[in-house]
Amino acid sequence: TYFDNVLLHNDTIVRTEGFCTDVFFESALAWIKEQHEAKQAYFAYISLNAPHGPMYAPEDYKKRLLDEGYDENTAARYGMIENIDDNFGQLMQKLVEWQALENTLVIFMTDNGMSMAPIKQVKEKIMPFNAGMKGKKNSAWEGGTHVPAFWYWKGVLDEGVDVAALTAHVDLYRTFAELA
Repeated sequence: TYFDNVLLHNDTIVRTEGFCTDVFFESALAWIKEQHEAKQAYFAYISLNAPHGPMYAPEDYKKRLLDEGYDENTAARYGMIENIDDNFGQLMQKLVEWQALENTLVIFMTDNGMSMAPIKQVKEKIMPFNAGMKGKKNSAWEGGTHVPAFWYWKGVLDEGVDVAALTAHVDLYRTFAELA
């Protein structure tokens, strides 16, 4: 499940408590804070397994969606996404609080396109939004490969710039690791 996992942390097996996305962000924030306070350059790569099947999310993230009539699977998927939003927002708030944004490049991106089938909500089907792109996850079509990549570096990068070049997270990771 996505709760109370046993994970390998560096060379130690640890039992965690809570939802995996929260655990990953809490750990990353603690480590980033240590690096920041020590005035050490750092490279933090927070790679999540959510949103991904099987669909599980904390109950408080699913409740509103279940109350609106969404099925358990859909409520869990969107609950996972809202949880990521909250954790990413907390990361940004901490970077502001620590006055670290002037010297920090923050990148948010995903690895593949949409994967959801039509959603049955009460009596009607709702088609997941894919911006009119053909294909979905596991296809070579744009709907399976076109994903967001938001880059923020206060005072360095301009806002609202759209780059049309084709690239993927696997193209960037090695470069960033080398730079760090």
